[in-house]
Amino acid sequence: MWAIDSTISDEGGRRADSHKHEVFMAVNMMAGLASGTFSMRRSTMATCKLEDAAKQTVDYFVKDGMLLGLGTGSASSAAISYVGQKLSTGALRDVVGVPMSSLSASKASQAGLPLRAFENNMKLDFAFNDADLVQEGTLFAIIGRKNVEGRESILKEKTIAKAANQFVFIVDEPVFTQELTGVVPVLIQQEDWLETAEEIDDLFLGDAEVWRRPSAGEAGPMGGDCPLVTKEGHFILDLLFTSTITNPSEIAESLEAINGVVGHGLILDSVYASAVAGRDGVKIRTSLFKRAFTSMQ
Repeated sequence: MWAIDSTISDEGGRRADSHKHEVFMAVNMMAGLASGTFSMRRSTMATCKLEDAAKQTVDYFVKDGMLLGLGTGSASSAAISYVGQKLSTGALRDVVGVPMSSLSASKASQAGLPLRAFENNMKLDFAFNDADLVQEGTLFAIIGRKNVEGRESILKEKTIAKAANQFVFIVDEPVFTQELTGVVPVLIQQEDWLETAEEIDDLFLGDAEVWRRPSAGEAGPMGGDCPLVTKEGHFILDLLFTSTITNPSEIAESLEAINGVVGHGLILDSVYASAVAGRDGVKIRTSLFKRAFTSMQ
């Protein structure tokens, strides 16, 4: 098993990296507060379901004529189905979806939501997706930890998220955490993959372990006899941090500088907000304002 070591800097650098984004978020939030936006109705249930968060996200953000980025996962599937339902009843009109995966494309087709393939330089009005973890305060997130059938490319998911004017994660409370921990997926080229893995190992020696993800069977440092190969032809290395990830921006930059690394599951600069389903209903969280804005109905 590879061990990994990287010196973790203090949070000052990360805060500086995200300052510009947070100022942008603050301006939008203040405008929203003035007009009554960034408020969502409270669920009548004691604990709000993820499906409720998906529906309320659609009700709040999705408008007629929008080009939507469609995410992958249970929350995204619920949101896609609800968009289709609103189209069928006339509550929404002329909405077109841009799927992030074959799974979201299939869900959209079942829901009667018209589709359009993503193209370079395409601009979307809004996009949503599931996440494995979202950090409170920064909205830094991790995606791609699970092997989900029909989810081919976290690279495509990140590209579509960045192309959207507003991008929102739909998650439940356990996913919305104060700290990022655990696995960061890293996509690498198959050719000379071992050299790439060893360089990552050297970079993070002592702070994480590197495992090549298998397509079946038990995980192991080498990925067993059946390493997972993505639709784009890449291996996935699971970079398992043994302590809190305190400098995700620095980690992302370091990974991107390694020859053979194609991408990773960290999302640091695209998230407009996160819709969180919890005990007190659906809350919209932003990167600068940690408190939730809710409206009672």
